[in-house]
Amino acid sequence: MHLSPIIVGTMRLGKWGAGFSRNEYEQFIDQCIDLGLVDFDHADIYGGYTTEAEFGEVLAVRKDLRPKIRITTKCGIRMMSDNRSENTVKSYETSSQYILDSVDQSLKNFHTDYIDTLLIHRPDYLMNYEELGETISSLKVAGKIKHFGVSNFSVSQIETLSKYIDVENHQFEFSLSEHSALDDGRLDQCLTSKIKPTVWSPLAGGTLSADNTRNNPKFNKCVLALEEKYSLMREQLLLAWIVKHPVGIVPVLGSTKILRYASAAEALDVDMSKEDWYKLFEAWRD
Repeated sequence: MHLSPIIVGTMRLGKWGAGFSRNEYEQFIDQCIDLGLVDFDHADIYGGYTTEAEFGEVLAVRKDLRPKIRITTKCGIRMMSDNRSENTVKSYETSSQYILDSVDQSLKNFHTDYIDTLLIHRPDYLMNYEELGETISSLKVAGKIKHFGVSNFSVSQIETLSKYIDVENHQFEFSLSEHSALDDGRLDQCLTSKIKPTVWSPLAGGTLSADNTRNNPKFNKCVLALEEKYSLMREQLLLAWIVKHPVGIVPVLGSTKILRYASAAEALDVDMSKEDWYKLFEAWRD
């Protein structure tokens, strides 16, 4: 599967963040396309089950946009929400009918007849792997989804699911400060099984900013030296560290500011040396 070097996260565009108007959504989408960023990451629950439809209002009017972009969306979380009164507790659902209904609703929300990539948002501990595999196969045959993947799964969960359906994409949290995927086999599995890793919170939610690391002088000294060496800002440096991994990690950025995407894209052209990768890694771990 082909992806932009950076995926545009939509979680904060709507009611869970900036509260974009339809015109603001449209302008943002156009600006992302101008930067060559055409992959947009959604989930049915974003904005309390409203962001997909808000984004889709633009696609309904601008018929030229859908062929220019790729849509990833996620389902499988049943979240309590004003417009989901039937959900009485946050839970996880991967039954065939639930997945089929979720996909049909997303297609309706986006005013499209296909989803580029569908991800199961979180593991369902009561998941029937064989049933899920058959459901995804039927969606592919029907042309409703092109690619399939998972989000926040373990290595063993993917191994089991892969017996019934090819897993093409795994989205999970990864950053300099949350790097457990280096040791728990997830990145190794992506490499050996040809699964594309896309990672959320690549900037660690701001915890690695200068303000939040002022009590870590060793780390800040290392960052400043590497910023100067590579002519990068801190956020760019952190992204360059992530994409250095040979498996080909694709960051999912959740910003609502187009300038941050332009800045991030510049960082991907930097080839950080292996020695500097470890300098930054060890400075944080110490």
